[in-house]
Amino acid sequence: MLNVFFGDMPDAIYNISVYFKNTYKDSWIIKDQSKAIIKDIDKSNVLDASRIESPIFGIMAPPQLSGGAKTLLLIANDKNHVFNASNCGDNCAGWLLTIAENEKVTVNLRHLMDFGKGPFKIKVVNTGKIVKNMAELVLEAGELV
Repeated sequence: MLNVFFGDMPDAIYNISVYFKNTYKDSWIIKDQSKAIIKDIDKSNVLDASRIESPIFGIMAPPQLSGGAKTLLLIANDKNHVFNASNCGDNCAGWLLTIAENEKVTVNLRHLMDFGKGPFKIKVVNTGKIVKNMAELVLEAGELV
């Protein structure tokens, strides 16, 4: 299940770019889920562990991925930390839910992310309440952000 803490969270990692650059592993990049994230979020193709083909930047290294893609890769692969998912755009919301389908995932948000019109299950850590759609999420988290 996706657990979201809204607002200031001192233990969360906020500087995603620096943290990713210094901690990612080549093995993360070549996983099927990582390739799908990179394709969907950055419209880029993983060639191998150190080269990604971007339609905008050409051949680039993993640290040159967008903030959203890097954040999702960290969330999917580093279970020991909580990351600031406000580095992600709304296009990452579905991936957050997917990553959290089979395991507990906690993220920090400093804004109200749009998780779409469909049903979902998110626990708002600040209040302990589980919400099942955007209307409930807005009511529960509206005053926290």
